[in-house]
Amino acid sequence: MHIHVVKRGDTLSSIAAMHDALPAFVAADNGLTLSTPLVIGQALVVRTPKTLHTVRAGETLSSIARDYDLSVRTLLRRNFFLHGRELLREGDVLAIDYADEAPLGTLGVNAYAYPYIGGELLDSVLPYLTYLTPFTYGITPAGVLAPLDDARLLERAARYGAKSLMHLSTLTPEGNFSSENAAALLQNDRAQSALLAEILQTMAKKGYYGLDVDFEYVPPELREDYAAFVCRLREALNAEGKPVVAALAPKTSAQQRGLLYEAHDYALLSKAANAVFLMTYEWGYVYGEPQAIAPLPQVRAVLDYALSVTAGENIFLGAPLYAYDWPLPYEKGRTRAETFSSQAAVARAQLVGAEIEFDETARSPCYHYFDKMRREHVVWFEDARSLRAKIALAAEKGLQGIGFWRGGSSRRRGRCSTRWSRSKPSKKCKKPPNGRQRLTKCGKDRKIKVGAVVNGG
Repeated sequence: MHIHVVKRGDTLSSIAAMHDALPAFVAADNGLTLSTPLVIGQALVVRTPKTLHTVRAGETLSSIARDYDLSVRTLLRRNFFLHGRELLREGDVLAIDYADEAPLGTLGVNAYAYPYIGGELLDSVLPYLTYLTPFTYGITPAGVLAPLDDARLLERAARYGAKSLMHLSTLTPEGNFSSENAAALLQNDRAQSALLAEILQTMAKKGYYGLDVDFEYVPPELREDYAAFVCRLREALNAEGKPVVAALAPKTSAQQRGLLYEAHDYALLSKAANAVFLMTYEWGYVYGEPQAIAPLPQVRAVLDYALSVTAGENIFLGAPLYAYDWPLPYEKGRTRAETFSSQAAVARAQLVGAEIEFDETARSPCYHYFDKMRREHVVWFEDARSLRAKIALAAEKGLQGIGFWRGGSSRRRGRCSTRWSRSKPSKKCKKPPNGRQRLTKCGKDRKIKVGAVVNGG
């Protein structure tokens, strides 16, 4: 797999020819059409087919897979343009394998998804997933599970061979993580017993493979109580052959202070659960100062701390799949970033005539533009380069897997509106494409802080 950064004059056809690829495949692998305009600085995934098969009358994906001693799942992975469908048309051209396949280890891949995620998007990504985690089962103050309409997601996950993880959180219907609900449950043994029974019943009824526990903003004085609760869940679920994963706020030391961090004791929770999920994103967030969402040095620092208390095989590394657009100048307490997908971020760059730049220190793309009101904006997002860097880090450290937040766009408040701001990136973005003098830079030399590669093999 190659990552091609678009230069002036590039077209899909010229890029494909450069890498002995097919233009239609390059378009599909990057969520484009053959007529989609490219953006200077845009990162494209390009795969070079080694063996191609032209579908004949009467052939099916299953029959072709058998002919080449492959699984249907593998064929779907190698042909993203199918979007997970097995129905073929005579004359379709399938890639059987690729000349440049270089898998980054044996990482498991998890993705979170809202129940209303679009069917085509869901079918497109499921062949690449080891796990799918519908978001989320909340709890009431009395410790009763809030319902979740997850039937469609579970059915589709099973169809594509992805294991489903039940997501348990303290998220309220209003979209906030409740410290009060967490405290009420953690100090009530009877409520815990009732909740545990309900979890076991729900998981058995719906066929969940395991449990992902995500209690955020837990009162610090309940640090040991929270770990004990997770341990209780693990003992009960392990007896049923089901693993427990604990989501952890991004810490770099045991002494890190703050309501988000203190009850997330890495040492205790890594022993209490079968695995941990590091929420290594949201350095740039909705209400915070503009910066990269998941800058690689900060991600690495969190991971290094986690590796000091548990083995890499017990860790999932979190990675974002979205963008933030901040109006400038940033005003603390007033500025609110707009959230949308990384794909939409590229489309917006094309619409406003911006050139995408890449912060080499943060390993994240960004760009500036001016809106119709002549107000400047900065956009930080993720692309093939930034995600590949995180996948490579996970492979380098021998992690169990990587987890993507989130599948499908959010129509409500939640995880991405309740995060935290920490440090700024290090490299400035270059001159804006329109030639006007920039008011801000993507990097840190300003007074204020600014600012799927799953397709392989």
